[in-house]
Amino acid sequence: MAGAAPSVLFDNHGRPLEYLRLAVTDRCNLRCFYCMPEEGIKYMPKQELLTYEEMERLVGLLTGLGVRKVRLTGGEPFVRRDLVPFMARLAAIPGLDDLSLTTNGVLTAPYVPELARLGVKAVNLSLDTLDRARFASITRRDELPRVLDTFYALLASGIQVKINAVVMDGQNIEDLVPLAELTRELPVEVRFIEEMPFNGGSHAATLPWDHRRIRQHLEAHLGEFVPVATPAGATASEYSIAGHQGRIGIIAAYSRTFCGTCNRIRLTAEGGLKTCLYDQGVLDVRALLRGGSTDEQVVEALKSAFRHRAANGFEAEQRRPVHQLSFESMSTIGG
Repeated sequence: MAGAAPSVLFDNHGRPLEYLRLAVTDRCNLRCFYCMPEEGIKYMPKQELLTYEEMERLVGLLTGLGVRKVRLTGGEPFVRRDLVPFMARLAAIPGLDDLSLTTNGVLTAPYVPELARLGVKAVNLSLDTLDRARFASITRRDELPRVLDTFYALLASGIQVKINAVVMDGQNIEDLVPLAELTRELPVEVRFIEEMPFNGGSHAATLPWDHRRIRQHLEAHLGEFVPVATPAGATASEYSIAGHQGRIGIIAAYSRTFCGTCNRIRLTAEGGLKTCLYDQGVLDVRALLRGGSTDEQVVEALKSAFRHRAANGFEAEQRRPVHQLSFESMSTIGG
């Protein structure tokens, strides 16, 4: 007997919502200056974070609505204890086709074999430089060797690896080409991301390195970029280069060129639903869960939020209090 057709969840602009980015913690073991101030941020008390059981319940409800992919983020996911057993429970949820995660790689290497056994399809590795001194300057921690251990362990495991590098004027421009050169001999995608205004402090009003300049700079050193077709909802423009095993990706996160096909939603570690990276949070899911709401009530509240989604990141930003953006941290939002 044929199974029922999978449900499809749409927002008010006709975009399918298939992808959840789930922050499991706001804590991080690095202090990247583009994410948070040097002294760090005020972390939430443990009791204010969603429990694993609450997150599992939500993922079950969202897969019932049509979400097919979940990416675990932070902060740094592996800072939270018992992450891998939690991932095993998520992997068993019917309807969840793709479980992946984003990590800075400092604590990840020992868990790579378990991730492979769980069927984790992809890991995004945050890495802004291959130079140890600049890594320590950017992250305020001397942890590059451990991150590279994770990188090579992931490659050896057969898990798809995407490197995420934030492009920062005056900080790591000399690192862009060496990072891109990894694609010559390795089957990885190196993705260069426009810097965003989520650093827990101030942010420049202009963006010296936008997606166009990033591409021009890399092509001048590596040769012609050939556009590659990407799935619907992809945030990165992907390119191949003659003679390279891997690919280059460029993410116009600040320019927001991909909003029209965005298929993702975010859940912060304390249970705030964000239907856009740039919104201030549109639903307190934790309050619903801890207030005794039934599954049906939670689902209806989620659907209502999805019916009022901003058309793009600029509209979402306009709905926020003035100047609030720069005082959020990506560690709090969920990377």
